[in-house]
Amino acid sequence: MAEVDKQFSVIIVGSGFASSFFLKRYLERAEESARVLVLERGQRVSHAERLKKKQIDADDADPVLGARKLFNNLNPRKDWAFTVGFGGSSNCWWACTPRFLPSDFSLHTNYGVGQDWPLSYEDLAPYYEEVESVFDVSGPPETAFPKKVPYPQPPHLLTTVDRMLEGKYPGEYFAQATARSRIARGKRSACCANGVCSLCPVDAKFTIENGMGDLYADPRVTLLCSAEVTAVDLQGNTAKGVFYSQEGEQNRASSDVVVLGANALFNPTLLMQSGDDSPHLGRGLCEQVARIVTVDLGVENVGGSTVINASGYMLYDGEHRRERAACLIESQNDMYLRLESGKHRHVAKFKLIYEDLPQSENRVFPSDDGRVSLAYEGHSDYTQRALDRIEKDVKSIFGVLPVEDLRIDLPPEQTESHILGTHRMGRSPEEGVVDAYGCHHRYRNLFVLGGGSFPTISPSNPTLTISALALRSAERLFV
Repeated sequence: MAEVDKQFSVIIVGSGFASSFFLKRYLERAEESARVLVLERGQRVSHAERLKKKQIDADDADPVLGARKLFNNLNPRKDWAFTVGFGGSSNCWWACTPRFLPSDFSLHTNYGVGQDWPLSYEDLAPYYEEVESVFDVSGPPETAFPKKVPYPQPPHLLTTVDRMLEGKYPGEYFAQATARSRIARGKRSACCANGVCSLCPVDAKFTIENGMGDLYADPRVTLLCSAEVTAVDLQGNTAKGVFYSQEGEQNRASSDVVVLGANALFNPTLLMQSGDDSPHLGRGLCEQVARIVTVDLGVENVGGSTVINASGYMLYDGEHRRERAACLIESQNDMYLRLESGKHRHVAKFKLIYEDLPQSENRVFPSDDGRVSLAYEGHSDYTQRALDRIEKDVKSIFGVLPVEDLRIDLPPEQTESHILGTHRMGRSPEEGVVDAYGCHHRYRNLFVLGGGSFPTISPSNPTLTISALALRSAERLFV
């Protein structure tokens, strides 16, 4: 084995949202003598190169399809979507950026279910604000969550049906907060609302490349791509560094701090391969559960300036969460039509997204072939009780519209592309793998970041919260 032992201040695994926001804060506060090694399993491919490749071969250019080769899914009925490469899943996300509600952090205290987070909404609020600024979020002047500072960009336009629902549900229906630009600024164009956000043709959505790529040009940072981390060097109660392979060579790098910023599949598997036997590690694999509601209408539905126009909170918070899951409603503005003559645009489509409670039997673990294995049995009874009454709820919610027909369907792909819950936060090792700062309870110089740290699964999109938590985690090094 060709061993290369180099000493760094910090080693960061991955270059997605969690890693990049941790790096941002660290570089802002670290001394000029600091040395950071970032190890990225995939390659660095520009936006222009991605578009060119997709024009040549759509299937080969799909990074989500490529990522599926890296795990062994024991339940093929349930899909899991992410990308590997510089910028992580910022290259395929749809850039929806709502904050969690305050009650999402205290589900057990408020409603007697799930597990409270070891931090509050108020703890995270200033970091939410900072991430929204970096994302250059387009959002409404009023929100369902406490917010002191306006969004950087104005909100996207609503469709005619969105405006009707906004009037029927004041204080519960808003233009969506999103990192898809309303107006062109910097390296990003205005959203073209064409519905192919996984690879935005006009580069309107925030990505690590177009929004934080300059971090990796800092002279204190060494970025190695095509470098797969195979283990963390755990000795006693300390992380001493990592082992990684690159171009067929096996290498070792040492550091004062190790940061795992891969997703909720790879973070826990890497730790298990390294000898970590924390009881909650790898368990609670989870994401939200969704249904699509199509409403045929007696009025035309036109307008809007982005692919997902609005967020409805009519089924989100309240005493019903003692018994069944919260639901966030997304107003879809994709390219769809009715077939009836004269009624092509007399239709609205919504996605209903339900929270879930992590189940211990849903887990990830190392495979004998070196891949990650996923064993997913299904969502919680808590979520199922909400799904059982979806027909009643949607008839009530959308009954304020001139409805001609209403249909409830499964989404085309059985995934929300949010992989969560496998190294959860807790106040102690008995409650979780990491503490409120993402620091491992046993290995106190090891940070494990990302959606795997979520102890409960809000119906709101997780990326804004993942990024805010990473900023907060990095500050822990300077206390």
